[in-house]
Amino acid sequence: MPGQILWKTGEGYGGIDSFLADNHIKSIFLVCDGAIGFLEIDHYFRELPDRLGIAVERFMEFQPNPQYESVVEGVRRFRERRRDAVFAVGGGSAMDVAKCIKLYADMDSAGNYLEQPIIPNDIPLFAVPTTAGTGSEATKYAVIYYNDKKQSIADDNCIPAAVFLDADVLRTLPSYQKKSTMLDAFCHAIESFWSIHSTEESRAYAAEALRLILADLDSYLANEGVGNANMLYAAHLAGKAINITQTTAGHAMCYKLTSLYGIAHGHAAALCVDALWPYMLEHTGDSVDSRGKHFLKKAFSDLGHAMGCSDATEAARMFHLLLQRMEIYAPAMKDREDMEILVHSVNPVRLKNNPVRLSGDSIRHLYQKILHLEETGLDGEESKYD
Repeated sequence: MPGQILWKTGEGYGGIDSFLADNHIKSIFLVCDGAIGFLEIDHYFRELPDRLGIAVERFMEFQPNPQYESVVEGVRRFRERRRDAVFAVGGGSAMDVAKCIKLYADMDSAGNYLEQPIIPNDIPLFAVPTTAGTGSEATKYAVIYYNDKKQSIADDNCIPAAVFLDADVLRTLPSYQKKSTMLDAFCHAIESFWSIHSTEESRAYAAEALRLILADLDSYLANEGVGNANMLYAAHLAGKAINITQTTAGHAMCYKLTSLYGIAHGHAAALCVDALWPYMLEHTGDSVDSRGKHFLKKAFSDLGHAMGCSDATEAARMFHLLLQRMEIYAPAMKDREDMEILVHSVNPVRLKNNPVRLSGDSIRHLYQKILHLEETGLDGEESKYD
């Protein structure tokens, strides 16, 4: 069953043993990075050959923001040994590489995989997320880079057959990484709630994710077991929501902030959502959601209630104050030309998912808010959140 969730319990990794036995897996292709060496689960995979007679081949030849060439090499290696299953242990990059290896395993290696129709296969994909953030283990999406350009792959065939949630993998993460990955999940839940593609199902996933994030935030940041476990599940639920709705302008605007200023993806996404949220509350008249502006207003209201607030304005204020409490601040703009780079970097396809119309001027205005520049935007009004 796609998306089956297994938990590390007092029996340790028995859930993985059961998955291997149930699916008659005798060899696995393990996609991971060097960080796995610091995790207890590393010993599990090292002991598999002697303990259960299951061969394990590791593929680690990829970097953050993985390149197409790395995927091609991964596919070649997988085909050469033809393992029974692909396992991914890691963050978003490991998940993306593993998904693409699974997707392309039976396709024509003589051509460019990105230009071919996906050929579905029944190769099991098993995911072990090592951060509570991307939710990639719950989605049909993967991102790789071809000729330095981002390529988004979407296919239901790359949704993992099973996900193993192990709270212990979060114990060694640095504080900033824990904050930024959690904020990525937080923004996924928020953006999916107001996306023009939202459904009752996606809003239910997002609401539960928001409840868990807010209830367990302090425990998670204190590195407690319960908080870590619940945050992993919250990120998974937010991923399930985004799998239905996709992201919106908050994510469309964050990518260049990450590359220009060297801040984490979740940090950049949170800064964008922080500016975007109050702007949209003030511009519901510019709604592009086919369900109408009254539906959008209700979606905002429901989002506020899901966060335990009286209305959307209070929820946006809560989010803003949370970033301040966590010391998630905007970077200082290095060069005035950065503004033009930022404005022209926004992917218009992702903007189409946003419920409020954003022009070039409004995007510039939002980046000015994010970077705390002198207001020269649309109406010259100071934000109520400053």
